[in-house]
Amino acid sequence: MTDAPKPEDLERHAQKMAKKKAAREKIMAGKTGEKGLIIVHTGKGKGKTTAAFGMIFRCIAHGMPCAVVQFIKGGMSTGERDLILSRFSDVCQFHTMGEGFTWETQDKARDMAMARAAWEKAKELIRDPEIRMVLLDEINIALRYDYLDIDEVLRFLREEKPPMTHVVLTGRNAKPELIEAADLVTEMELVKHPFRAGVKAQIGVEY
Repeated sequence: MTDAPKPEDLERHAQKMAKKKAAREKIMAGKTGEKGLIIVHTGKGKGKTTAAFGMIFRCIAHGMPCAVVQFIKGGMSTGERDLILSRFSDVCQFHTMGEGFTWETQDKARDMAMARAAWEKAKELIRDPEIRMVLLDEINIALRYDYLDIDEVLRFLREEKPPMTHVVLTGRNAKPELIEAADLVTEMELVKHPFRAGVKAQIGVEY
């Protein structure tokens, strides 16, 4: 059992927290701008799509129209997809445009055609000013393999994205040009993963 803190320790702590609070409030007072963000989730660690869907569900909770375009993943059942299609399709559009990862399809021409179709759908959704957030899931994979032209994607986001629309781009190996252009970039770092210990992808964790 630890001893109760002394009155002088409590007072020092209170003074320290008061200073931190004042400094924080001063910083926050200067942060008044709003804009549609380009958000990138990349890296070898798990959680890129998971975190992006967290933002999509925030939009849904606030009644903000949003949309998801999946570039690589096929039409397999996932928790996020099934929940959105069954409960929230009035707020969130969901388009699964891929047919699986490249090592599964083994058809580069078809993969490129599917990526192009997904990008055309993405542009249509992003252009709609009523849609506040568009998630481009695994688009970084399509860009990595040059199924899409990075310069074209960046030019579109720069010139045609409505000012208040957020666009989230996920997937490993984000292009340096995309990272440079983004407003918010998070790299998921792999520390440990059960797959390396022979544990397969599990419902509720991976999908």
